[in-house]
Amino acid sequence: RLHFFLHESSIMKALLLSAYDAQSHGVWRKNLKTMFPNIEWVELLLPARYFPWRVRGNSLSWAFNHRDVLTDNYDLLLSTSMTDLSALRGFVPQICSIPSIVYYHENQFAYPSNPNPLARPVNMVEPQILSLYTALCADAVVFNSEYNRSSFLDGATALLKKLPDHVPEGLLRCIEQANIIPVPLSDDLFDDAPKRHDSDILEIVWNHRWEYDKGPQLLLAIVEQLIVRQLPFRLHLLGQRFRVAPAEFAQIQQLLDTYYANTGIAAGHCGFVEPQEDYFQCLRDADVVLSTAAHDFQGLSILEGCALGCAPLAPRRLVYPEYLPHECLFADSADLQESSNSAANTLQHWAMLKRAGQTLPSPVLDQFRQGRLQGEYQRLFESVLVK
Repeated sequence: RLHFFLHESSIMKALLLSAYDAQSHGVWRKNLKTMFPNIEWVELLLPARYFPWRVRGNSLSWAFNHRDVLTDNYDLLLSTSMTDLSALRGFVPQICSIPSIVYYHENQFAYPSNPNPLARPVNMVEPQILSLYTALCADAVVFNSEYNRSSFLDGATALLKKLPDHVPEGLLRCIEQANIIPVPLSDDLFDDAPKRHDSDILEIVWNHRWEYDKGPQLLLAIVEQLIVRQLPFRLHLLGQRFRVAPAEFAQIQQLLDTYYANTGIAAGHCGFVEPQEDYFQCLRDADVVLSTAAHDFQGLSILEGCALGCAPLAPRRLVYPEYLPHECLFADSADLQESSNSAANTLQHWAMLKRAGQTLPSPVLDQFRQGRLQGEYQRLFESVLVK
């Protein structure tokens, strides 16, 4: 199989399984196909909904609905961590001999609990155990960040200590030795053109899913701080919306409506922006890309903003300290007021810099470009093909 990488004319066939094909998972697999066009890619995808059923039932769905696809002749198998690979191999033994790689966009050990008392409780032990089984039966395990790997290790270690007996030694060695290779960003996304300062209004983009794990309480507190300080700003609330959204988003919109009416500032974008090029244009036009997340393992939304010239501002926790400088991180505190005050201080300072015609922080993140990561992915593929 290794001859594929030694001879450009060779063709390799790869099966890619995305069991919960959320937005970041789609970015990963689409960019992989772009990076390796001479691989014949065959994909099986399941939509990102009905989480408990999806993570437990994907092996059942695929094994009995798509056995003909699974039993074709493949040189390589790539799956996301949501895939129940151990069960799938039991249902379809023919795939056991295919060199396999599991990619972890996230892990179920570091997922924050829903603060809404009316939310339906989710038993996280089963998805956690499932993700561990999948790692143990793969030939290679890959995480998109060190934070992802370390939080998985911490969570899995704590879980294994709770199990009553007969827990094998050394189960987590495959995680300790796992590769860290980020989700690549398209080279075409990066825009090196300097930002234009057409007005004194600070243009801020918040581009995340409208869900509780993305920190709507903190976002609300930051908006309140900016309004109290009478800072001229415009907030663009982008990102994917769902049928039910946390109540804080309605409060934020009410505050912003009143603020825009009182100041005469035109309202920003609100809601998911399509087509994608229009979304990217929003980022090109913005000064700041903001995160308030309580759950982020790479932060593609922040990275997209950085690539298009925004100054990133994120909490000093999760994955963000791995690639953002200190000046782009605000205080990580259990006290909402302290964290929001820290973020507002930075935004106020950046608004002053903009009014003075000075450049806002713009970290260089070339390590996330496709061109930089292609070699790392090729070496990963080669490492399992020679086993």
